[in-house]
Amino acid sequence: MAQKTNGLSREMIIHPGETLKEVLEDRGMPQLELAQRTGMSPKHISTVINGEKDISVAFARKLAYALGIEAAFWINLQTNYDKEILEYEDLNSISEEEATVAKSLKEVNTYLTTQKLLSVVSGIPAKIIELRKLLGVSNLMNIRTLTYNGAYRAQLSVSIIPEVLFAWQRICELETEKIEVTEQEDTEQKKKLRELLPQIKNCMFSAQNNCMRKLSSLFASCGIAFAVIPAFAGAPVQGFLKRTEQGKTLLCMTLRKKRADIFWFTLFHEIGHVLNGDGRQRFIDFESEPGEIETKADTFAENQLLDKDAYAAFVKSADYSETAINQFAKKQQVLPFIVIGRLQKDGKLRWSDMAEEIVWYERNVSR
Repeated sequence: MAQKTNGLSREMIIHPGETLKEVLEDRGMPQLELAQRTGMSPKHISTVINGEKDISVAFARKLAYALGIEAAFWINLQTNYDKEILEYEDLNSISEEEATVAKSLKEVNTYLTTQKLLSVVSGIPAKIIELRKLLGVSNLMNIRTLTYNGAYRAQLSVSIIPEVLFAWQRICELETEKIEVTEQEDTEQKKKLRELLPQIKNCMFSAQNNCMRKLSSLFASCGIAFAVIPAFAGAPVQGFLKRTEQGKTLLCMTLRKKRADIFWFTLFHEIGHVLNGDGRQRFIDFESEPGEIETKADTFAENQLLDKDAYAAFVKSADYSETAINQFAKKQQVLPFIVIGRLQKDGKLRWSDMAEEIVWYERNVSR
């Protein structure tokens, strides 16, 4: 049985020579006469009609003179035939290794389809072709040769699935390229972003939907396209940065561990990367990867959310009661879960301490 692609068997892909044969039969013109009219050899005419040779641009022009049918008609026939043959060969030459890679992208594929970023097709071969187009690679196996700006050691982690990581980065680009921003020079962008830090911080007091809208608007005003992208198993990342040649910065982050304090810390961590110039090229921010770049971004986030000296004095007081935390949070113009999360991170509170308070604030204020 002939193999099929997109519902067509190989035999149903029509070579333009068959159309040429039908035209000659309709007109009662022998192949020899066409050879004489076009100045081509009878053998050349025969090989084209039998699908053994393509219709070149030069031959298409000669056919236009000999048959009165525009050269563009024959050229388009040949182009469409070549395209269908390539698609057929693509679908029927996929290796088992590439099929295995495609299966590792199941979660990503579901998201892409749900977001209508990927066409709905049936069969693994057709899905692989669509993924190739979306991810910009001629073979999914090529992804493993790509690297990223960011922590090199993290890229070697056994928890990383390179294809999922690459797909996540591509999703970041797709989700942010449609966001309109006020494009700015790098220096001007950083200046504007620093000015907006208090307003960005104040967004945490808004309900989640309003919060995201406000954040997107504030970032867009200084040339940053901001988006929160789901995390996928195999891509342990917290952020993505990319500065385009047009002066647009792409800033994406994931919602790690579903905690509001971690969201805000991560957000300011990523802002720190922008201000430190880490996004001049494509930059992947991996989770839990130590290093000077990450330490600088961490320090920036900590100091933006809670004043360094004020926090040191608060810790020295050793009063971590709910009342004390609420009062300190109010002075720092943050919600209490920011303080609780910082104390837990620094080992002043156990992760189980005040868990109910964090849940309350997340459900009633930040969500």
